[in-house]
Amino acid sequence: MQECPYQLLCIPDVDECRTLPDACRGDMHCVNQNGGYLCLPRSLYNQPYRPDTPALPNPVYQDPSAGFPDTFLPAVPGGGGGRGGVEPSYPRVRSTAQCILGYTLAEDGTCNDIDECETNSHHCNPTQVCINTSGGYTCSCTEGYWLIGGQCQDIDECRYGYCQQLCANAPGSYSCSCNPGFILNPDSRTCQDVDECEDEPCSHGCFNTYGSFMCNCDEGFELAADGTTCIDLDECSFSEFLCQHRCVNTPGSFSCICPPGYYVFEDGRSCEDFNECDTGNNTCTTAQVCFNFQGGYTCLDPLQCRPPYVEVSDNQCMCSAENPACRDKAFTILYRHMDLSSGRSVPADIFQMQATTRYPGAFYIFQIKSGNDGREFYMRQTSNVSATLVLSRPIKGPKQVVLDLEMVTVNNVINFRGSSIIRLTIFVSEHPF
Repeated sequence: MQECPYQLLCIPDVDECRTLPDACRGDMHCVNQNGGYLCLPRSLYNQPYRPDTPALPNPVYQDPSAGFPDTFLPAVPGGGGGRGGVEPSYPRVRSTAQCILGYTLAEDGTCNDIDECETNSHHCNPTQVCINTSGGYTCSCTEGYWLIGGQCQDIDECRYGYCQQLCANAPGSYSCSCNPGFILNPDSRTCQDVDECEDEPCSHGCFNTYGSFMCNCDEGFELAADGTTCIDLDECSFSEFLCQHRCVNTPGSFSCICPPGYYVFEDGRSCEDFNECDTGNNTCTTAQVCFNFQGGYTCLDPLQCRPPYVEVSDNQCMCSAENPACRDKAFTILYRHMDLSSGRSVPADIFQMQATTRYPGAFYIFQIKSGNDGREFYMRQTSNVSATLVLSRPIKGPKQVVLDLEMVTVNNVINFRGSSIIRLTIFVSEHPF
């Protein structure tokens, strides 16, 4: 029985002569051995065994587990080959030839090796490759094949992970390839990342990733559907409140524009009134007074009081009680000017009015005498000597409103009733700022 080396598990010997179809070809006889088999010429095998017969030349030994035939040199236990020795496992025969099997006699009397592979006298399977040896030959498989059941079958290298990424098996060979974004290394097996950013595929910025890349855009741009092109971002379309007046889109940004009479504030979005009166950028004469309001200005002519009123200051006209023509007329008319933003939110206190002279036993009545045709204003008395003008409805500009705000003084002790008027001119701007 064959011993099991290295304490490995051994299984009973397989009789290849029975299990393998046509294990030995031609005029060869199959002899089973432990772990293999021999192929011997039938003419030699049929001769009887003689102890004095010289040893048979190395027979061809086939070991299926090794994948190809090999030369088997049988050992004779006890170190002898005589009658006292152990008979070998194959027959010995007498040969009349001067050269042993596998050699041929040359003209000079020497024995030369027969190249069975070249003379095609071997018995290798058509799928195998013949390899000549001294006195014999071996059968093997070419690279990329292995011996299974006496046949050379293709090795599927892809099954065993020969390639790092993509593998294509071929008869006796294989080829490796890489996924998109990678290139094959010189070893033809592994792959390395391709830095796509070197080819500048992005219109703005590029960031290389493992096996791919990403494009990014500068501020004010967004990535297009193709993933590489950057298109301008229309910031003005995001909100109507981005600019106080008007938004103009620019490549990668935007700008705010203000109407005439305004300039863009430091924040770049708000509109600030341009005071033409302070800067001197106006058309008023030296005799006129420049009055600035939101988004513009006006030139006020010198005060001219209509009779029976006389001028007592640059903004006040008075009608004396001693003048019969002043009966039933306001004692004084005081001229005031103010500006108001278009569409100002309501209610809003916009002007205050109060008595400057107080008489014992007198009380005061405040009212809008004229100019409030649209009912946008009303007077709210805040004390016995003062009142506030309230804007109750928004007014759209540009518009100019003139209100006569009357303060009536009543003194029942001396049976006195008189009035004073503030003629308030309101310049309503065109824009709500």
